[in-house]
Amino acid sequence: MVFLIYGLIVLALIIIFAGLKIIDQYEKGVVLTLGKFSSIRSAGLTYIVPIIQRIVVVDLRIRTIDIEKQQVMTKDNVPVNVNGVVFFKVAKVDDAILKIQDYGYSLAQYAQTALRDVIGGMSLDTVLTERQKIGEEIRKIVDKETDQWGLDIQTIKLQDVEVPDDLKRIMSRQAAAEREKRAVIIKSEGDRDAAKNLAAAATVMAKSKGAMQLRTLQTLDGLGPTASNTVVMALPVEVMEFFQKLTKKE
Repeated sequence: MVFLIYGLIVLALIIIFAGLKIIDQYEKGVVLTLGKFSSIRSAGLTYIVPIIQRIVVVDLRIRTIDIEKQQVMTKDNVPVNVNGVVFFKVAKVDDAILKIQDYGYSLAQYAQTALRDVIGGMSLDTVLTERQKIGEEIRKIVDKETDQWGLDIQTIKLQDVEVPDDLKRIMSRQAAAEREKRAVIIKSEGDRDAAKNLAAAATVMAKSKGAMQLRTLQTLDGLGPTASNTVVMALPVEVMEFFQKLTKKE
């Protein structure tokens, strides 16, 4: 009889300790009683009745899943390989457990489909330059659908956009031609401004007596005392007229 009592006590202790569960601060637990949803347990020490009840613990922290690389045809019929990443968290633990079998896998598959739909409606130039906009459009589509699963989509980012090698070479040549075009335009604008400044300077010198001679002397001074420099001096018209007058008087 004593052994039976001890046995019952030990069995009761085992049942009690088997039902004790610890839920971490970043988790919540969904309790099912005889297979039916009964309650949600928060962080801390909790107890469930063994065999009759079971608990499914859900992580509430922000999680990331990869959108696998896939080939997508753009609106202008260019094949590109695109992959991305989804940042999300569980907002309603009961919906995430009761309404979808594997919310992580289902989210990844739906994000792949949304990515193909969005990129398929855009040109290659838009895909290459508007990554943030594309990610936001995909997020809106995925968030609207997965809201009923109890998920909150934080953001979706495109990681790599790969284009065919032959198209890369064409784009590289196009970029080089565009840079050369800009360089020619900038040089021509500089030449135009320089011509305007020279014309204005010539007008000022023409109005000022001796300005041209002063400019000539400054130019000669800038040549420096180098033996290899040969300078040919042209006398001003005024000096020539002065000598002509002297010759006539004589």
